[in-house]
Amino acid sequence: MPLEHDLLVDRRRLKRRLVFWRVAAVLAVLAAGAALAGRMAGSFGPDHLVRLSVEGTITDDRKLTEAIAAAAGDAAVRGMILSIDSPGGTVAGGEGLHAALQRFRDTGKPLVAVMRGTAASAGYMIAMPAQRVFARESTLTGSIGVILQSFEASRLMDTLGVRAEMLTSGTLKGEPNPFRPMTAEGRAVLQGVLADMHAQFVAMVAEGRHLPLERVQALADGRVYTGRQALAEKLIDAIGGEPEARAWLAAEAKIPAEIPVQDLDPRSAAERALGFSVRMVMKSVVSEWLAIDGVRAVWQLQP
Repeated sequence: MPLEHDLLVDRRRLKRRLVFWRVAAVLAVLAAGAALAGRMAGSFGPDHLVRLSVEGTITDDRKLTEAIAAAAGDAAVRGMILSIDSPGGTVAGGEGLHAALQRFRDTGKPLVAVMRGTAASAGYMIAMPAQRVFARESTLTGSIGVILQSFEASRLMDTLGVRAEMLTSGTLKGEPNPFRPMTAEGRAVLQGVLADMHAQFVAMVAEGRHLPLERVQALADGRVYTGRQALAEKLIDAIGGEPEARAWLAAEAKIPAEIPVQDLDPRSAAERALGFSVRMVMKSVVSEWLAIDGVRAVWQLQP
């Protein structure tokens, strides 16, 4: 029995060493692949479309705007499908992505937007540079507006016997303040900031949808629209999804329907390789440890 136990212990040690060398080998191969991919990053591949999927909250993303710029300068990229499923995000994030997509469009490459479940607020803003905007009948879109939220807990603090002290360089520094009611002057200033941001948003929609400014102002009270309602108000162009977008690109931009589509990934080749290597390493480690635990379990069950 002791001899068999020693053999099992040795086997477990060998397996651990094997895991180490396998991990090292995987990392070495992937590092070499990443280096090669980096050297080849500037080369053009076969003609293709790129698909940019924007999902969740929209924020200012430098890597994403750089990836859009790279696609704009790549002669192999024939156009872009912008796939949106987002309830919105920051005004600056929407503005930055809108500007990057407008620069892509200004190169002469076609850009079509496909709204999925939701494309509201900043999610609607980023669709404005597109030549053609599609949405499902039940897509929630629009919400052309700006919101600033805070809370005011001074009464609760009075109940608890707690008082906040704050020193500021001016009467409007620190507005809004959750520890005291908003002043009339502070409310007016913040409302002016929101009004200016809202005017920028309205101007983007008016330009992108080729609508009179007064018409957009009437629609821009913050409400959401279904895809069917948005179509009736000319906030989108057609009901449909990616197949309809591909058909439009084939008919209007003369881009063959069979041309491949590649997802636009803002990560560098090295980052993609690193992510792949981590998944491979974890898979290898887990499988090896499962094998080791299996040997241990067999030994423990032996009489």
